[in-house]
Amino acid sequence: MEAVESHVRAFFEGHSVEVVVCDLGPERREVLPDLRVLVVGPGPRSDSWAYVTAGCWAAMEKDGHGLEFVMTAHARDQQFIDLMAMIMYYHCGGHQLDLEHSMPIGEPWVPGSSCDHLLISLPYLHGPDLEHCPLPGGHARILWTFPVTAAEIEFRRHQGHEALEQRFDEAEIIPTDPFRASVV
Repeated sequence: MEAVESHVRAFFEGHSVEVVVCDLGPERREVLPDLRVLVVGPGPRSDSWAYVTAGCWAAMEKDGHGLEFVMTAHARDQQFIDLMAMIMYYHCGGHQLDLEHSMPIGEPWVPGSSCDHLLISLPYLHGPDLEHCPLPGGHARILWTFPVTAAEIEFRRHQGHEALEQRFDEAEIIPTDPFRASVV
């Protein structure tokens, strides 16, 4: 976890980085004993907030390789920390998320938003320098958890991931806008 934190701090140099320890209770603590979310404030790289997991890799690595997740949002809010903790538990608790996977959130990303699912994608807002996190004895890949609508997930099921991403590009969405219109 220290190596993930160091990587995130180096990437977001000039930004504030707060380490938030999350305790999901005794049963979930067995799955994720050291659950942390790194909360990155706006700064020179981005005017948005970033929430980065630190603990998935340690819980799930295979042959030194594993995943962590990043979410980018318009504000600092405890609900985003809680959502990242939920993503970690979902991933490490048996569902094993990966690139191009999705998951329902169970409620709107923020109240009034039509985004109620997450799409696991490349971290386009931050690029490969954040995505590729070297660690002692391996590496973590940091993937983006991008809030999307149920209609967008349904479109992706039928048309494919690339077709959905093309729709995002064509619509020139602002990915941190919780009230953005669905692209389908």
